[in-house]
Amino acid sequence: MAAQDLVLGVNDRVEPLKAVGLAFLHVLAMDLYVCPIVLASMLGLDTAGTNQLIQICFLTAGLATLIQTGLGIKLPVVQGASFVALSALATIGTNGGMAMMVGSIIPGALILILLGVTRLFAKIVRRCIPPYIGGTIIVIVGLSLTPTAAGGIFSVDGGLAANLAPGLASLVTLVIMNVVAYRTGYRHHLVSVLSVLCSLAVGCVAAAAVDVLDLSGVAAAAWFGMPMPFHFGAPVFDIPSIVLMTFIYFIVLIETTGVWFTVGDVTGEELTDERLNRAVIGEGLGCLVGSVFGGTPLTGYSTNAGIISITKVASRTVVMVAGVILVVLGMCPKLMAVISSVPEAAICGVLLVVCQILVVNGLRIIIGSQLDQKKMMVIGLSLIFTLASLVLSADVKAAFPVFLQYLVSSGTAVGGIIAVALNLLLPDDPASSGSAEER
Repeated sequence: MAAQDLVLGVNDRVEPLKAVGLAFLHVLAMDLYVCPIVLASMLGLDTAGTNQLIQICFLTAGLATLIQTGLGIKLPVVQGASFVALSALATIGTNGGMAMMVGSIIPGALILILLGVTRLFAKIVRRCIPPYIGGTIIVIVGLSLTPTAAGGIFSVDGGLAANLAPGLASLVTLVIMNVVAYRTGYRHHLVSVLSVLCSLAVGCVAAAAVDVLDLSGVAAAAWFGMPMPFHFGAPVFDIPSIVLMTFIYFIVLIETTGVWFTVGDVTGEELTDERLNRAVIGEGLGCLVGSVFGGTPLTGYSTNAGIISITKVASRTVVMVAGVILVVLGMCPKLMAVISSVPEAAICGVLLVVCQILVVNGLRIIIGSQLDQKKMMVIGLSLIFTLASLVLSADVKAAFPVFLQYLVSSGTAVGGIIAVALNLLLPDDPASSGSAEER
């Protein structure tokens, strides 16, 4: 979309009521509740812990959005919890506790800020993250999360039928609504925007039908409650988990950098080196705020670029209002209790669709690159090692040193390291270089 196609540009003002309405569209498009619910399930948190984690993720997403849009990249970028970090966070939190998980996030956030301050980030982007590597890592993230999603739907805990009913109900509903949106040429954009919310609602109805929907915690939850810093305890700094999460941050940056370029293209704004360096400072500050409250690494949400394309309104004012809405929602424990009561299987039904979207989008980026022998080897080996890490038994993983246990337990980390390292180490394909010179 060219800048002249926009109704309102990046720095244009919006009428207050219109800004609130458009901001709610951005909030609904984020599906922000999916990531913390999945993480809470992977960590084995109880209802109170799950509610608190969801509340923290909403609050920190709002604060990070205000930081990024107002001070960092200064584009309409909405921040939210990243799926990329899920498996690594679950590994660290399960083995070392929530305090160690929080401690692993803080140093990486400081490194992001340092990369921007020293102006190194833009140079790293140009050197280490060609499009096909970004696409490969998106595929890896989708593959890494697939076992979690499938396991939640086809779990025998509580009865196979009790999980299949809400899981398949939410999955089928989401697929149908997206097909309807596609077949109508996205003329009915509200169908696409509300598809996840409707899918979860149908999943809850199916759960109620098989008597596994538990709303007992909603009545007891307060209407207002501010999350406190370090809710899960003072951070514990463990070197192996810090090293692992630092690399995961690098992968999150690949994801969020893609979002920045997408938003830049939609808004007609150029992403200069200076803007990229400011953006990574904003990313680091947002992640630091998230870690202080016990949240997760944050990323820009690409769905919001779609909202801009639909509404033709690219004003930062709208996205900053969305940030304020997220902060307000993050201070409402009762709403978090409603969200956390959604059955895990229904969430996993949505997550399974998210996984296939990630895989297909990653493949689309890869196909768009001119593949040569080197690129095919990098892609193939990184995907094979990702799958290998997913099928390793717990006994085999326990035989590795502690740091490698963390590493091999995260398919995203394994595949991402292989992809980036091989791209830097392997020589370029001579045939490809020759054809490039001829052109």
